[in-house]
Amino acid sequence: MFGYVNIYKPELKMKDYYKYKAYYCGLCKTLKEKYGRLGQMTLTYDMTFLIVFLTSLYESITRKEQHRCVVHPVKKHDMLTNEITQYVADMNIALSYHHLVDDWMDEKNIAGLAGAKILQKSYKSICRQYPRQCRVIHDSLKLLKACEENNETNIDVVSRCFGDLMAELFVYHKDMWENSLRKVGFYLGKFIYIMDAYDDLDRDIKKSSYNPLKSMYENSSYEVDIKNMLTMMMAECTSEFEKLPCIMDIDILRNILYNGVWKKYITIQNEKNSKEGKKNDNGSL
Repeated sequence: MFGYVNIYKPELKMKDYYKYKAYYCGLCKTLKEKYGRLGQMTLTYDMTFLIVFLTSLYESITRKEQHRCVVHPVKKHDMLTNEITQYVADMNIALSYHHLVDDWMDEKNIAGLAGAKILQKSYKSICRQYPRQCRVIHDSLKLLKACEENNETNIDVVSRCFGDLMAELFVYHKDMWENSLRKVGFYLGKFIYIMDAYDDLDRDIKKSSYNPLKSMYENSSYEVDIKNMLTMMMAECTSEFEKLPCIMDIDILRNILYNGVWKKYITIQNEKNSKEGKKNDNGSL
């Protein structure tokens, strides 16, 4: 479900691009050090956004280091880490643990079972350190699974489950920023879920798999309705984001929230237009 919250490189200054990559590499290094190679494999750009966002808001003291890695074995490259990196790495593992358990429960995926067993001890430790977040992750995913089993067709109801999950992750501390952070995470989470359902719809139809958008698909207004929903989610998200005193790395954050999150949508539209163009060409022969 992740993979939609990323930068839009053409509109980002090079200095900001390399700084963003340094945050990403810092998360990668932290995951490997704390949770081994499997932990490193759970790395996502989406969670990198959370690091940049919370680091900007709380002005966390950040360490800059240079290291080599498997991807960059010859030349050392920058890595940025701080207390937020540690927090996000833990949340990333908590989410990954549940994903692996679901893979085993739903598809009897042996790799999912093996991965869950490897991460189980770490997950229990994270639950003890962050009981609030882990409780909401568990409850939200349980409710989401129930919606899928009941074939819930109301996209607002289903996406709310993932919105609630993301809202809790964004609340690093229960302080004066809690309400705004919760709203940013909630609407971004709903956006991610809707975008994921939109991205997967054709495959889910072919596989006869669950997708809450199936009931809307035959409507002539389907594409317009999807764009309106996605636009509304990001309008609410960015409106709340702009109320927060984020100054450091603001160009990176705005690049992601106003441009980067739409990359996949644009790709899907281009693919649809290309297919329609081929159909028209074939029909004219």
